[in-house]
Amino acid sequence: MKQVEVGIIMGSSSDAPIMRQAIEVLKKFEIGYEFSVVSAHRSPQKMFEYAATAEERGLKIIIAGAGGAAHLPGMVAAITTLPVIGVPIKSTNSLDGWDSLLSIVQMPGDVPVATVGVNGARNAGLLAVQILGTNNNTIRQMLAALKKENYDKVSKQNETLDQIS
Repeated sequence: MKQVEVGIIMGSSSDAPIMRQAIEVLKKFEIGYEFSVVSAHRSPQKMFEYAATAEERGLKIIIAGAGGAAHLPGMVAAITTLPVIGVPIKSTNSLDGWDSLLSIVQMPGDVPVATVGVNGARNAGLLAVQILGTNNNTIRQMLAALKKENYDKVSKQNETLDQIS
């Protein structure tokens, strides 16, 4: 079994369809993860315990998704020394995701949260991979292959444009 290195948490199970995008990325890069609901508002004790024990449980990065007021990423970042990546989620009670984005990105000094775009769990997963890749040649090589795939996709799109112009 793979060592769990990334914690993926969210404020509600309704956030799971978005947060699963991060899981897809971690699976592609063969990185172990855990996935759970940890609400800053409905289960603050669980959130505190999760963040306080994350490092001793072997986590290296936490990806935290939240909609609405979106306190989860910042509160977790206030407790742990691990990097936290916030995913603002456009939820049923959000203002088109803007409230979540601003709640996460506008952290006070000394409590950084790396923040991706609204519903950007895929990029959160990739950012976690890049952070882990700073100390792992295999991951860096896999990231380089992904960059080449993206380059090739764009080149192919240009070839298609040339055919229709």
